[in-house]
Amino acid sequence: MSILEAIILGVIQGLTEFLPVSSSGHIELGKAILGVEIKDSIEFTVAVHAATVLSTLVVFRKEIASLFAGFFKFKMNPETQFVLKILVSTIPVLLVGLFLKEKVEALFDGNLLVVGFMLLVTATLLALTKYFKKTTTKPIGYRNAFIIGIAQAIAVMPGLSRSGSTISTGLILGNHRDEVAKFSFLMVIIPILGAAILDLAKGEFASVDIQPLAAGFVAAFVSGYIACSWMIKLVRKGNLIWFAAYCAIAGTAAIIYSL
Repeated sequence: MSILEAIILGVIQGLTEFLPVSSSGHIELGKAILGVEIKDSIEFTVAVHAATVLSTLVVFRKEIASLFAGFFKFKMNPETQFVLKILVSTIPVLLVGLFLKEKVEALFDGNLLVVGFMLLVTATLLALTKYFKKTTTKPIGYRNAFIIGIAQAIAVMPGLSRSGSTISTGLILGNHRDEVAKFSFLMVIIPILGAAILDLAKGEFASVDIQPLAAGFVAAFVSGYIACSWMIKLVRKGNLIWFAAYCAIAGTAAIIYSL
């Protein structure tokens, strides 16, 4: 992998991890277009995912500091409840990781037909949010946290956007836009870190050129920071319909390309 290819894939990962257009689907599309195979490059995969987690921590540094401060008071305060809801939301994706990981990974093998159809599903979910624009102060409860977690678990399918699925689900359930955005981006930290640790634990490491690795990490961090910050503003304004249109076009193109 060249430095330029690493930067391109890093930017794709960083942008699409937070924008509701599916990072897994676009990574598959990027690999197909560039002719790059990163399936066996555990180091690169872990690096770009770590970069997106780091960008999330930077964007939400004040909120995370507040959550930690409240949680370690060991009282059932709003911060502790929010952390517990995050933990509840990770249960579905944990079950998928434990029992369906190999079946899911089999789909990540250049199957652009699956990617295309899942992008169309993402487009449909995002389009539905147009009809749920009413302002509400309804907080995310434990039940809704679990339902949003189910949406995240289903979004392991390549082409089905994780952020698009969780944000759309939260809005359709009638939760407050600001809280949905924060919840969606913070709930992914544990699954990403967990998957990275598992990859590192089972991985067979080869000698890696540090320059493409570093380039991919920096590209994913910078683009992830920009995308995360931008997406928060877009969710507040409810401007997701253009992403629905984009996913519909990209999904259709992927299906045609695969035929």
